[in-house]
Amino acid sequence: MTDIASLLSNCPAREIGEAIAAGKITSVEATQWYLNRIEALNNGTGGINCVRSISPIALEEASRADAELAAGESRGPLHGVPYLVKDNVFTVDGSFASAGCRALAEFIPPYEATVVVRLREAGAVLLGKTNLTEFADFVSDTMPSEFSGAGGVVRNPLGGQYGRGQGSSVGSAAAVVAGFCAFAIGSETQNSLQAPAIHSSLVGFKPTVGRVSRHGLIPLVPSQDSPGPLTRTVDDAALIYQAIVGADMKDTATLAAFANAPWSGETLKGLRIGVPRRFIADSALTESRKAVFERALASLALSGATIVDPCDLPAAEQLNEVRSCVFRAEFKASLNSLLTTLRPCGMHSMNDIISWNHAHPEAIPYGQSLLGAANASPDVRSQQYIEDRQRDIALSLDAGILAAMKAGRADILLSPMAAAAKCTGKAGAPVVALPVGQDAEGLPFGITLFSAPGHDNAVLEIAGAIERVIGKRLQPTFDDIR
Repeated sequence: MTDIASLLSNCPAREIGEAIAAGKITSVEATQWYLNRIEALNNGTGGINCVRSISPIALEEASRADAELAAGESRGPLHGVPYLVKDNVFTVDGSFASAGCRALAEFIPPYEATVVVRLREAGAVLLGKTNLTEFADFVSDTMPSEFSGAGGVVRNPLGGQYGRGQGSSVGSAAAVVAGFCAFAIGSETQNSLQAPAIHSSLVGFKPTVGRVSRHGLIPLVPSQDSPGPLTRTVDDAALIYQAIVGADMKDTATLAAFANAPWSGETLKGLRIGVPRRFIADSALTESRKAVFERALASLALSGATIVDPCDLPAAEQLNEVRSCVFRAEFKASLNSLLTTLRPCGMHSMNDIISWNHAHPEAIPYGQSLLGAANASPDVRSQQYIEDRQRDIALSLDAGILAAMKAGRADILLSPMAAAAKCTGKAGAPVVALPVGQDAEGLPFGITLFSAPGHDNAVLEIAGAIERVIGKRLQPTFDDIR
């Protein structure tokens, strides 16, 4: 493996940015290397199929980044660093934005997402877009995460499949682990960053809802949606978060004021880690995962952390059993709003997409049960929606995360895999997914760290300290392209 291949396929984005800034490699060289690698490994029989489209101006952007550096103008640590975005993100480079839906496969957005604007301002180079589970996994209750009508099947570079419920940002995760980019942007409503990260042995960060603008993203559940990075290290996740975070008048949820309690420690000494067992950890700890999870907790304890185990959510059982109309109602309302305004590919409403799918059954081999349920859901102004939303918050936050942390005097909560995703999604809480090697079956294993909404920096700082003790990424075994 050449030095450039080692750097670009496996090193953190920060290190790649440092190499570009130091003149060890140009942004054009890095961009071209990634484009070559995508061409070689993405398409065809046996291809990973995680990249849906390439930006036609990627090399032009990289050339501009190099010219700025040559003139002594640096935009920061991401200057010239190539990345990919999920195919529910709007760009103005001529690329489509489909959300994985074949009926929207040739929709060209009329404006650019704020998250892309901010990464351009940071000097990062957009390579293209990644496939995702269709409509962020709200089309069919049997459809695996690997599938979309517009993009087909995404393959996990580590082997195996992205099965049902493994999160919709699978293309972005696969692209990072395959070495197709330095980092990728995904989005999460409930588990769509943390689950793909864990099953791809990566770091994933879902910010507090309202910290990062959703302007220019095809929505699912606006009260829970948040864009975020998929990276090789927690430091990279924090670096990219700082580039995209902040108020945006095009998404007024970003104007909300959050408390952000800092964590000042550099080691784990004195850190109190709560482990919610009931209906969270217990539900994810298969026999093959128990030993690696217990070893991880023991290592954290040996490094000075206090493990509060159990540190259960008082409302865990109720939260596990609750069935809410919030997903369905918000999806219908938000998608109809976007379709009515933009009329992409002639689609004016969710009903139009359902009708199109009926006329093209080959596009929806798993059916569209969830789309149909959403289309029949209550209005967001209905009493049912209001009560369900209030109950979601009460169970996930007031009698959930906040209550558990207070009772256990915990600084952070930790669960195996994405076991707490339902809770963190409804609460709008920040989550870091961290790879911790493999389980007894050789499959990727990871943990998720989460806290109260607004505590994004503390969660990232704590995750960085925990990563130094137990973090371990798995690597794909296909031959590297030189």
